[in-house]
Amino acid sequence: MVQYIVTGMSCAACSSRVEKAVSGVPGVTSCSVSLLTNSMGVEGTASADAVIEAVVNAGYGASLKGANDSSGQTVSAAMNEDALADKETPVLKKRLLTSMGFLVILMYFSMGHTMWGWPVPSFFEANHIAMGLLQLLLSAIVMIINQKFFISGFKGLLHKAPNMDTLVAMGSGASFIYSTYALFMMTDAQLKGDTATVMSYMHDFYFESAAMILTLITVGKMLEARSKGKTTDALKSLMKLAPKTATVVRDGAEMEVPIEQVKKGDVFVVRPGENIPVDGTVLEGHSAVNESALTGESIPIDKEPGDLVSAATVNQSGFIRCEATRVGEDTTLSQIIKMVSDAAATKAPIAKVADKVSGIFVPAVITIAIITTFGWLLLGESFGFAIARGISVLVISCPCALGLATPVAIMVGNGIGAKNGILFKTAVSLEETGKVQIVALDKTGTITNGEPKVTDMIPVDGVTEEELLTMAYALEKKSEHPLARAILLKAEEQNLTAEEVTDFRALPGNGLSAELSGVSLYGGNLKYISTKTIVPKEIQEKAEALADQGKTPLFFSKEDELIGIIAVADVMKEDSPKAIKELQNMGIHVVMLTGDNKKTANAIGKQAGVDEVIAGVLPDGKENVIRRLQKSGRVAMVGDGINDAPALTRADIGIAIGAGTDIAIDAADVVLMKSRLSDVPAAIRMSRATLKNIHENLFWAFFYNCVGIPLAMGVWIPIFGWKLNPMFGAAAMSLSSFCVVSNALRLNFFDMHRADKDKKIKPIEREEIQNMEKTLKVKGMMCPHCEARVKKVVEKIPGVESAVASHTEGTVVITMTEDVDLALIKEAIEDQDYKVIG
Repeated sequence: MVQYIVTGMSCAACSSRVEKAVSGVPGVTSCSVSLLTNSMGVEGTASADAVIEAVVNAGYGASLKGANDSSGQTVSAAMNEDALADKETPVLKKRLLTSMGFLVILMYFSMGHTMWGWPVPSFFEANHIAMGLLQLLLSAIVMIINQKFFISGFKGLLHKAPNMDTLVAMGSGASFIYSTYALFMMTDAQLKGDTATVMSYMHDFYFESAAMILTLITVGKMLEARSKGKTTDALKSLMKLAPKTATVVRDGAEMEVPIEQVKKGDVFVVRPGENIPVDGTVLEGHSAVNESALTGESIPIDKEPGDLVSAATVNQSGFIRCEATRVGEDTTLSQIIKMVSDAAATKAPIAKVADKVSGIFVPAVITIAIITTFGWLLLGESFGFAIARGISVLVISCPCALGLATPVAIMVGNGIGAKNGILFKTAVSLEETGKVQIVALDKTGTITNGEPKVTDMIPVDGVTEEELLTMAYALEKKSEHPLARAILLKAEEQNLTAEEVTDFRALPGNGLSAELSGVSLYGGNLKYISTKTIVPKEIQEKAEALADQGKTPLFFSKEDELIGIIAVADVMKEDSPKAIKELQNMGIHVVMLTGDNKKTANAIGKQAGVDEVIAGVLPDGKENVIRRLQKSGRVAMVGDGINDAPALTRADIGIAIGAGTDIAIDAADVVLMKSRLSDVPAAIRMSRATLKNIHENLFWAFFYNCVGIPLAMGVWIPIFGWKLNPMFGAAAMSLSSFCVVSNALRLNFFDMHRADKDKKIKPIEREEIQNMEKTLKVKGMMCPHCEARVKKVVEKIPGVESAVASHTEGTVVITMTEDVDLALIKEAIEDQDYKVIG
């Protein structure tokens, strides 16, 4: 997506016009314009010049984000904090104060004197023409001060794209022109000595309305600009985290350089209390780093050589020397800012309703104003009365409220999410996340920590836990198996030492053997250890009980004597059961996907409290499971974003959890910076709150116009006698946009981790996916290449989820989603010159 800055837009009709103009450029596949940030995101092959030309031809200005600055250096689109600075409010404030000064004087003469008899110089007391000329002069000054409304409004009219400024300019202009006409007619009457006519025309002056309309709209614009500025506070606070300088080591000496001059591969140093300038790898030193700026996690993370560090995090304790790995727009912080910025430049589906209305809104209002004016004239009312009703229609109508209803809520929701380590990539993902009905959780790394740990040690009689662990440590030290790592960590925690073993052998899928001081040690599964020693029935029963809990029992023996069992398991994250319960309380069906066998999977699923367990799913089979789940409702897939990429892409919403420094995961729609499952219900909660806020804003915007326009037209005059002064119409118009933006700002106080107010959606009705498993005995497989051939042909058969072939066992384990004819499978295997024997 290429981002542009668009100038000259004043309301939703403007953004709709720009979007329509750019969408018509050959090569543009999609375009979304944000009135909130005055930005535009364009996708496609069209050149920047063609896009800018289309915007200019539509009557607005445009430039590429990231254009060259005065020094010739490219300013980062993502990191340009100045682009978000509130430059509008100070200008509007100055304009407002100047307008107010002249308006107060005008109101004193036009209403204070006329209605309440406030004293004026005797010259004006007797000279009504002088009074009229003074009002004309003062209102003209206010109109010149606020000339931007007229320039923008009539420019839009000339380009056949009327906007909010057109309505304001026409309302104020009509008031001024009619009042000037009345002043000329009054002068003529005074010259003729017709005092009654002079007094009647005095009451037809709307000079104060012309000035008041402009001033009140400016009040609204200033309040709106100020509130809009606050919607980007979260993004600006992220930008402020970016360090401005770095201490790099060049030619053996430390030197401080601007952050822009740090290159990939540079060595930089960070002292206690300093911010880490760019992403890098620790070369030397140990420290605790506070990463709350990026992840929201307040507990410092210990760093040692080889660990990764990120820009904008704080080095709290030790001196570290690091090598820069990501600089400029590639750093984690820049990626986060870019993601939030890109999301603001995209458009939520719900915004399209407002866009369609905004596109025809202003022409419709102008038409209604004309019909209203002529309608009252036909009904016999005076021209002054009729023009006042038409002006009221023009100034009360507010397309701005419609245009701001969605983007302000999206911007605030996105910013709050980013501050809490939850990144919504687009406005669509922020809107759609709250609508999910099924959440599919990958087990490893999502529900569990993803790192096996020792959970139980069961030594036989006469052997202590320390002796068992010491012998297992000695044997596993040379193993590269993931489960061995768990035993090594446990031994290191207890500060155990072990002698070096000799004649070490690893038998894949079975176990290990080695010699320790002339004594043979063995370790492995029950099948392997049973060939070395006798395993008592009570020990086997304990091992089965451990397996039922989702743990892997490892048996160890010394010579021909069993010394005990060590159970290893991928331990569940502390917050997983609570997070799953929160999802269920929202009415969401929670499914766990795992490659484990059904027995182990069910044990873990029971501990976690999920609604459904789908076992035996290999990474390449997860996408098919998501496809099947989608038949029952909208699905969110939660995974680590790497092995789960196809499933994340297939799901309605892909959520990458624990992405950390690797946040640029293309497959996911939502990226969770922290590796905790509780952020999944928090993201759904944030999405629901934002969508609710958008609905409130749209309701107010539509309701305001539905009530305000008939009132301005004078529909209720014959029934209730309700008549709207154009000045009050202008005040109502100003307040409508301010109310919408203020309502969106309430999201800043939303606690996304508070679960007690969750609303339960209607639960889905679905049958649990039952995978069927068949094991075939196959003769003739001699190597891994044979396994791959068998796997490939079997998985091509419709209804087959996955196939796992083993040439050592001589088996093919087939997982099916439906009852598949075994004759078909047999034929496919035997066509490859292998024999199915049972």
